[in-house]
Amino acid sequence: MKRLILYIHGKGGSPEEAGHYRPLFAGSDVVGFDYHAQTPWEAKTEFPGLFDQYSRGYDSVVLIANSIGAFFSMHALREKRISQALFISPIVHMEQLITDMMMWANVTEQELQSKETIPTEFGETLSWEYLCYVRKHPIEWNIPTRILYGGKDHLTSRETVSAFARRIGADLTVMEDGEHWFHTEAQMKVLDHWVRSSI
Repeated sequence: MKRLILYIHGKGGSPEEAGHYRPLFAGSDVVGFDYHAQTPWEAKTEFPGLFDQYSRGYDSVVLIANSIGAFFSMHALREKRISQALFISPIVHMEQLITDMMMWANVTEQELQSKETIPTEFGETLSWEYLCYVRKHPIEWNIPTRILYGGKDHLTSRETVSAFARRIGADLTVMEDGEHWFHTEAQMKVLDHWVRSSI
């Protein structure tokens, strides 16, 4: 049986990160998803064709997606033939995240609506179009999913990720000392063990 492990990186990441997962999946092909989308509507246009191209000829596809890569995947790939999804620090409630960032930046909805986009001091640009889109397009996802979440994730609260996991029937693993970005030796050890035990 030919199996493909498809890795979808988060913001600022790259398809080369897929190389980290190759030793964990002997006997399977591991490919990094090379995409350009910056918004869920761009992902909806770009991801399905890329997925079809990468997955041609495989009996099963396992999706590993990080942060906003998971968010884009849930918008764009929910109709695809994916046997299992492993989400690392997924963004599961973008409306909540945007309104949190508005609060951090002291921006009201009225201001954002009138200006349409507002850059922030922490490097994100708030967008009225993005906020309206995610309100109109809530996530629907019914692929068997496991989630790895860091207890110190500053973008998604534990309540938010727990409620999402319950809603879609996902298995949730929490690393108390984990952050949104899993990168320390201890965090990567937990991540690797979690990936191995998930398949």
